[in-house]
Amino acid sequence: MADTKFKMSRERYDEISKELEYLQTVREKEVSELIKEARSYGDLSENSEYDEAKTEQGKLYSKIAELKNLLENAEIVEHTAHGGAIGIGSRVTVLDVELGEQSEYQIVGSQEANPMTGRISDDSPFGKGLIGHKIGETVTVEAPAGELKFQILNVTF
Repeated sequence: MADTKFKMSRERYDEISKELEYLQTVREKEVSELIKEARSYGDLSENSEYDEAKTEQGKLYSKIAELKNLLENAEIVEHTAHGGAIGIGSRVTVLDVELGEQSEYQIVGSQEANPMTGRISDDSPFGKGLIGHKIGETVTVEAPAGELKFQILNVTF
């Protein structure tokens, strides 16, 4: 796993950095205060506030470790489109050939993917199927439901 790189934009890297800083400063102090306050209630063996605060601290440290790993193994990608071909950062309008429906997507690194908002990972079958293709081409994507065909209507960078 040491060789795993997480592709992300500079904006996403900065967002993660800010979140990490917040967790290590503000949130860590808040959780420490919760533990301190819970200790003041006496017997720790029957102190649910203390147990909850320690659980929260465990979650916090886990999240901090996760974010540190992301940043340490981040690969900042700028737009990777070449010669009009789709790449990371491209916004793509496609037509589902079978259904006749148009959709717009942005190809992003896996750390930024959110299909509900149209942000598709370059590692997903759909993202991989689009990368390298140009306006006017029809691509076939393997999906759990079978092969899907999309015509590329527009690409912006």
